[in-house]
Amino acid sequence: MFLRFLRPYLIVALVGTCACEREQRQFNEPTAASAPVQSVRLTPQQPGPQLPEIATDAPYAENAYAVNEGKKLYSSYNCEGCHFMGGGGMGPALMDDRWIYGSDPANIFQTIVQGRPNGMPSFGSKIPRYQIWQLVSYVRSMSGLLKSDVAPSRSDSMHARAPEAMMKQEIPKQ
Repeated sequence: MFLRFLRPYLIVALVGTCACEREQRQFNEPTAASAPVQSVRLTPQQPGPQLPEIATDAPYAENAYAVNEGKKLYSSYNCEGCHFMGGGGMGPALMDDRWIYGSDPANIFQTIVQGRPNGMPSFGSKIPRYQIWQLVSYVRSMSGLLKSDVAPSRSDSMHARAPEAMMKQEIPKQ
């Protein structure tokens, strides 16, 4: 009699155990953040032929968590040492509408990976690609090029300007 009472529960438990399949995760597959990127446009300041302007998307441009991680990396990798808090110093300002090598994500990526003459060192062999893309998204947020719901808020330790989420978009000048 006791077995008759447990039979429906045993059947449900057996079916649930057999039907349950654990989520499969592939940790070694290449992602969009690890794909190679070519510069999409050369500016007059760069040598070589002028290439057509093609807008590209950064893989983390719509990911608020990744942009916030880029903000932490900006400080951790001491980008502040040359670019200060985006206002410029030894390196160019990153929160205005003047982009020497272009504001496209692919151009910023190339700048970080390959460096630029007379200043910006190459970090391509020192920083993982996904972190470079996080930095790219954060750098673009500094001048208001990301949506405000994705851009990080102001740090509690910094009150020098409005947070990135409150920046109005400025169209880059060439």
